[in-house]
Amino acid sequence: MMLSPDQPDSDLPWGQSDAESVLNDMKAGCVSDEPTEGDGRSRALAPQPLSREEKRRRRRATAKYRSAHATRERIRVEAFNVAFAELRKLLPTLPPDKKLSKIEILRLAICYISYLNHVLDV
Repeated sequence: MMLSPDQPDSDLPWGQSDAESVLNDMKAGCVSDEPTEGDGRSRALAPQPLSREEKRRRRRATAKYRSAHATRERIRVEAFNVAFAELRKLLPTLPPDKKLSKIEILRLAICYISYLNHVLDV
């Protein structure tokens, strides 16, 4: 359905034929019920203060924040992997260069610590 500026369209669901009057009606619905100032303009509503959670969400939505967060996460994961590699070097396995998963490294470390405690107790 095409609307032309010189031809009113009565098929609109709200019964308006003029787009400007529709916009004016929508603007009027957004104006507060407060009294108007002397020149006929209505006073603008003060923006609602944002909650702490809303401020946090908006801050986290920025590209700068996401980029910094991704960088921090990469550094954290790298440090985590370095720590596992160091722990892996301390554990005796055959063959010594055998690739172990993180859970295998942790389980082997638990067993090795238990063994060392047993040796110390004897």
